[in-house]
Amino acid sequence: MTIIGIITRGKYGKRLIETVLERTSLGVVHTAVPEKLPGFIDDPEEFLGELALDNAVFGTDIMITYSLHPDLTAAIAERAGKNGVRALIVPGGAAKAPIRELEQISGKYGMYIEVEDICCTLSDNPAIYEFSSELASPVLNIETDNGKVSDVKVIRGAPCGSTWQMAKELIGTKIEDAPARAGLLIQQYPCRAVRGTLGGIHQSAEIHKTAVEKALLSKQKKED
Repeated sequence: MTIIGIITRGKYGKRLIETVLERTSLGVVHTAVPEKLPGFIDDPEEFLGELALDNAVFGTDIMITYSLHPDLTAAIAERAGKNGVRALIVPGGAAKAPIRELEQISGKYGMYIEVEDICCTLSDNPAIYEFSSELASPVLNIETDNGKVSDVKVIRGAPCGSTWQMAKELIGTKIEDAPARAGLLIQQYPCRAVRGTLGGIHQSAEIHKTAVEKALLSKQKKED
């Protein structure tokens, strides 16, 4: 079993842990950084060393850190690289991550690092395949009956769990209304993605709308 190391901060990361345990064949080791952190951390590595972290997270092949703090995230990446972590996923986008420093750490240790605004846009890089093959951009199989959606099977879903909630609520929807309703359902889900911008939750909604369109088109091609 592949074990994913997850660092949470307050509410951030907890839903991912639930999704991994409930929806995948993956295991989880997790620990938490304080919810409230200084705006600037003068010595991030020393600060990290003073936290009561479960160092088992640094013994995994793939780590995901919701530290959401440029200074602390860099220190976590450095420790991950030193411990031989193969890949590090950093949600929260470039605003919460020191991109240039992370690139240097990636090169120094040969560790793949992916920074994403939302985790349903994760790449298919081989370094994170065990994770992204199960949790990333949604892939669906949709059945229809009498012009309505009769079943939605989630082949791969978003790490926050929104895909499964959408799938459940989509049953009974008219085929022609299904893609738009899928996007609406995603925006109603209590996802942690940023709202009020063109990206964030709106991007996730568009991704799910497209996934439903693709699944319906695939269904139609099989019937033709």
